Amino acid sequence: MLLKQLLKNLDYTLVQGCLNTEVTDIYYDSRKVTPGGLFVCIVGTQRDSHDYAADVAAKGAAVLAIQHDLPAEVLAALPDVTVVKFESTRYAMALLSTAYFGRPALEMTMVGVTGTKGKTTTTHMIKAVLEAAGHKVGMVGTNGVYYPGHHYDLNNTTPESYELQKILRQLADAGCDACVMEVSSQGIMMDRVAGIHYKVGVFTNLYPDHIGPGEHSSFEEYRSWKGKLFQRCDVGVVNADDPNTEALLEGHTCKLVTYGIHAPKVDYRA
Repeated sequence: MLLKQLLKNLDYTLVQGCLNTEVTDIYYDSRKVTPGGLFVCIVGTQRDSHDYAADVAAKGAAVLAIQHDLPAEVLAALPDVTVVKFESTRYAMALLSTAYFGRPALEMTMVGVTGTKGKTTTTHMIKAVLEAAGHKVGMVGTNGVYYPGHHYDLNNTTPESYELQKILRQLADAGCDACVMEVSSQGIMMDRVAGIHYKVGVFTNLYPDHIGPGEHSSFEEYRSWKGKLFQRCDVGVVNADDPNTEALLEGHTCKLVTYGIHAPKVDYRA
């Protein structure tokens, strides 16, 4: 696929090279780069993969996606490599991957489930309900990837954006018309689900969790990232009993459906 096709929905600066460069695949792990690949340089908590620019170029990378400027001597040593700069390479990788795999989420009804507890159970229940209604369903989460006749494990509840888009393409190609997935706060914060719009978002509950170095700086930040799901879906199905629901939904853009046991006014009462 041509680089200019991958860049269609992104803001970028062409530092050097040609937008007609052919891209054979997308990588963010420098050890896996093959000739013709596009390597995304990510600033991580432990290392900055911009440092591997020369290494991946030596392996045949055709394009580098960068977030900050490379040293002049490094650029000068890469005259045949196209370099494109983005404000956030994590966000760029999500949209590049979405385009590379042909926007598979648009081919399915996407259901995202977030919350501290109950995500896995809830996704399994939704999957069972949809299958009973005659749908062919894929599922992505803590227990791995499921679709008819297939199951394999994952390293993260919400996979990195490239892997996630690759999985969604597998599901769509297998004939799935719905995908139910766990959406973690880390998955939203690190742009793993950028470029995906959900038909339905579900909120189970919220408790202090994933707060500390390399995760969220505070409970309020954790809650805020969970709430971003309800700015990326058409309908939000939310637990009205949870004391954090009102704050979590601040700035939501979706239609809300509430459920609960104790809340005085809910659409569905257990």
